[in-house]
Amino acid sequence: MADSAGARATMVDSQLRTNDVTDRAVLAAMAATPREAFVPAARRALAYLDRDIELNSSDAGGRALLKPMVMAKLIQLAEIKPDHVVLDIGCGTGYSTAILSRMAGSVVALESDADLAAEASERLLAIEASNAAVVTGPLEAGLAKEGPFDAIVIEGAVDEVPPAILQQLKDGGRLVAIVGRGNAARALCFTRSGDSFGERMGFNAAAPVLPGFARAPGFVF
Repeated sequence: MADSAGARATMVDSQLRTNDVTDRAVLAAMAATPREAFVPAARRALAYLDRDIELNSSDAGGRALLKPMVMAKLIQLAEIKPDHVVLDIGCGTGYSTAILSRMAGSVVALESDADLAAEASERLLAIEASNAAVVTGPLEAGLAKEGPFDAIVIEGAVDEVPPAILQQLKDGGRLVAIVGRGNAARALCFTRSGDSFGERMGFNAAAPVLPGFARAPGFVF
């Protein structure tokens, strides 16, 4: 893109600030991260539009980069601090991980699609995100061996958050996810307190559904 810095500034001002993104660390990270570097070459002209962008993926349901406003508000809900260890589930090509790496102490990115994971590693290396690492594995399992985490960000819609992933939070840790499908979906924040988990509504949001998080169908007579 000819003027990617200008496009990023416009994105921050017209899509983020106007939609209640007020966390300075989120705004600064998204203003500094080249979104176009994480978009398939054929779709780079769409990089800064207010829309989800389809990624080149082998997953049957397809994968997409979340629209900037939804990603920013989701990360803001997680309240990332500079000393936090963060798990980024469903990192795709690594854009969300790049943003989180500018805000947190370290980021572990989990991706089930091996090709996307390889792309994410390559692109994060290119922008020198030295405090981020990409791991390939099933998204719905989380990454208990690398936890516990101060924050977990699930980068897409899920029918429900598996209890096994909630258990990977530190005491006081926060998990954010878009729960539900279509216009009925909501961004929720789960907070751990000992062995209990609180839940609060963040904002209404729609996002592509991540593989592995579909609720098991109930028995029908």
